[in-house]
Amino acid sequence: MKAMICDAIGEPEDLRLKQVEAPAMRDDQLRIRVHAAALNFPDILTVQGKYQHKPPLPFAPGMECAGEVIAVGPKARGGFRPGDRVMANPGVGCLAEEVCAHPDKVYAIPDNVTFEAAAGFIVTYGTVYHAFVDRGALRPGESLLVLGAAGGVGICAVELGKLMGAQVIAAASSDAKLKLCADYGADHLLNYNAEPIKETVLGLTDEQGADVVFDPVGGDATFQSLRCMNRGGRLLIVGFASGPIPEIPANRLLLRQCQAVGVAFGSYGAQYPDRIRANMAVLTDWWKHGMLKPHVSMTFPLEEAVAAMNALTTRKATGKVVV
Repeated sequence: MKAMICDAIGEPEDLRLKQVEAPAMRDDQLRIRVHAAALNFPDILTVQGKYQHKPPLPFAPGMECAGEVIAVGPKARGGFRPGDRVMANPGVGCLAEEVCAHPDKVYAIPDNVTFEAAAGFIVTYGTVYHAFVDRGALRPGESLLVLGAAGGVGICAVELGKLMGAQVIAAASSDAKLKLCADYGADHLLNYNAEPIKETVLGLTDEQGADVVFDPVGGDATFQSLRCMNRGGRLLIVGFASGPIPEIPANRLLLRQCQAVGVAFGSYGAQYPDRIRANMAVLTDWWKHGMLKPHVSMTFPLEEAVAAMNALTTRKATGKVVV
């Protein structure tokens, strides 16, 4: 099979498209023919050796994909059959023509959904729903500040936040990106290259501050968000797309009686797979009934996966990038 292979820790430009043996399937796994794979920032970090999960070399990057089941291990549970249309989150290996995955990380795709739309559904929507329900206890009527609001998880946070009844403040780096956030229902738009985060958020919340901050960005944006949180607010730490990992001043949490809450979808799912499957059942039901609209801004063939990764690192993409 063809696969985009990482032979040594380095940069996305070091990846090579190769003809390799299909991965060996365990008795408790499914084999999936990959029709589309979605990229996430952890895919790039994995290639660079900076992600917490470090697969043995050589490997094909790619956390999630969508495709067709072509083989079922004799001990694989879940009732999947060859020919089933599925999306999967095996964590690695998806930038290839075939991948193997445990059924706990595989979900059926609604009939009215394309492989391209399904490829990036699990990690983004799963992360956001887990953040809002399991970690942040987001309630209807609360104010929600979404950083990086036009990115992969960011636009999902805008969409799900509105669906769950929050007043959504979408923060992004350009007016063009904020236009997308408005299309997904954001109540207020904040260009943090043109407006100060603290003063703008306080002005939009009657000087109370945001009840919940969804933060996949890190860096200075995290610190600025801490300065405009309501009493009892929750800072949901999702990632560090900007690069720097912020040091959170504990005095801000103390004075505002706030919480800084880690959101790790992958490790939570490994510990509580039944809870994640219940979350995904809610999400796929909403999706099936037209309540969710995954946004794919760019698609690339497998041989151009490096260009696809660069679209993420240079912030050219909104929503998801699919290979």
